[in-house]
Amino acid sequence: MSSANDAFENARHTYDEHMRTCRQCHADAARCAVAKHLLRICNNARREQLRATGQ
Repeated sequence: MSSANDAFENARHTYDEHMRTCRQCHADAARCAVAKHLLRICNNARREQLRATGQ
């Protein structure tokens, strides 16, 4: 279970960091392609975390 939590936390941190540092994401209201990809990874990790905890 901790690996699912770690994967989610890592994905969330990577996405948040990108959103803070990406010039395009910061300037525009729309996310860039990298942000969309990182968000997909984050959502997949969250789903896996929920499966691992049985919710």
